[in-house]
Amino acid sequence: MPRPSATALNLHADRLFSSDPAQRNIARTLYETVKDLPIISPHGHTDPSWFATNAPFANPAELLITPDHYVFRMLYSQDIPMEHLGVPRGDGGWTETDPRKIWRLFAENYWRFRGTPSRLWHDWVYSNVFGLTVRLGPDTADHYYDVIAEKLAQDDFLPRALFERFNIEVIATTESPLDLLEHHQAIAKSGWKGRVVTAFRPDPVLDPDYEGFVDNLRTLSEITGQDALTYAGYLAALRDRRAYFKAHGATSTDHGHPTAKTMYVSGPEAEALFARVTQGPVSSQDAETFRAHMLVEMAGMSLDDGLVMQIHPGSFRNHNADVFSRFGRDKGSDIPTRTDYVRDLKPLLDRHGNDPRLSVIVFTLDESTYARELAPLAGHYPALKLGPAWWFHDSPEGMRRFREMTTETAGFYNTVGFNDDTRAFLSIPARHDVARRMDCAWLARLVCDHRLEADEAAEVAYDLAYRLAKEAYRL
Repeated sequence: MPRPSATALNLHADRLFSSDPAQRNIARTLYETVKDLPIISPHGHTDPSWFATNAPFANPAELLITPDHYVFRMLYSQDIPMEHLGVPRGDGGWTETDPRKIWRLFAENYWRFRGTPSRLWHDWVYSNVFGLTVRLGPDTADHYYDVIAEKLAQDDFLPRALFERFNIEVIATTESPLDLLEHHQAIAKSGWKGRVVTAFRPDPVLDPDYEGFVDNLRTLSEITGQDALTYAGYLAALRDRRAYFKAHGATSTDHGHPTAKTMYVSGPEAEALFARVTQGPVSSQDAETFRAHMLVEMAGMSLDDGLVMQIHPGSFRNHNADVFSRFGRDKGSDIPTRTDYVRDLKPLLDRHGNDPRLSVIVFTLDESTYARELAPLAGHYPALKLGPAWWFHDSPEGMRRFREMTTETAGFYNTVGFNDDTRAFLSIPARHDVARRMDCAWLARLVCDHRLEADEAAEVAYDLAYRLAKEAYRL
């Protein structure tokens, strides 16, 4: 097993730029104009309680390892049990609770992340946030732990101070319709100037396959005063919660459906479908039809209330049944699947796709659809925009492939800049730095190929780093 020595931690100034001197020089120049722009983080999963309470982060392991599915997914694949990384078990079984032991185990296996975006993000955090100058490994594990733990106890490393230090202009968290948004209320009442908004994620009450679906509808009824176990009351309850979220800063909705399928079911048929999915048992066909119908309903509601609609389809959630049973959802076993956007989105686009008041941002885990389906769709329909390279493709190569396969058909201005989509708060500036570097590298190539003038490249770099996300998410 490789055991890296205490060599220097080196973040090269030209990382991710081309080795071609002409392209590299142009990329450097472009990057200098955007590297310090404020961060717009329009979609993510950071915990709003961090900013509401502004309490110190507990320890290095709890902050940087235990909640990060990119970390324990890789290590689990290398036969390192998630229990040993402190990941809590839903069944109440044993997990390691000593944060220093967890950190040492991570450090001993840090070499396994070579070549991954996680390595880029973590090294950036260690260097730029904590000022560490040696590489993480078994011999430096305790040094890392001690330095990070000491700094986390300082006022400069409280959540709000880091928010300001990272130059975050606005960050959106993501909450279920059943969330009362008490943390967002506390932030608003605190007088702190940091802008933290919510986003409406209705999957627990839109997806009949979501665990506890009918119980969730009962809770929805209690929260709204509507009878969400009748179809009319259900739609009224959803409108009520959307208005509540919008009043607490939401500018977007987010839909993590298994597929991109959309369908409009009208009148008595919709009521009958709702009765079947709420009275169970639910067939897979009815569950898919209901999700598809509700995406069209959500688009219609977005036309009424102005919330931007995000569709994040194409993940086979909780593929590892054993991990799901022991640890629950979002534990690194979600797997990308094939997705058909041309046929699946057509019912929604037939109904609303030509209305420029609607903004639907579509993401994909199926890269084969970029050039064949998504770029042509976004390059035509006024209501449709392309989300950036996401999740498994939130990486240098994934970002490069995204630009290569979409720019010729959709251009830059049918895309929405970058969003980090992360739970790992400290990685947010690292991820935006990677995106800005990769976009500058791509623009430098276009300039060198004489497909773009230098002044145009500078304008596009600014738009991709800042303006497009702010405008697309109506922030």
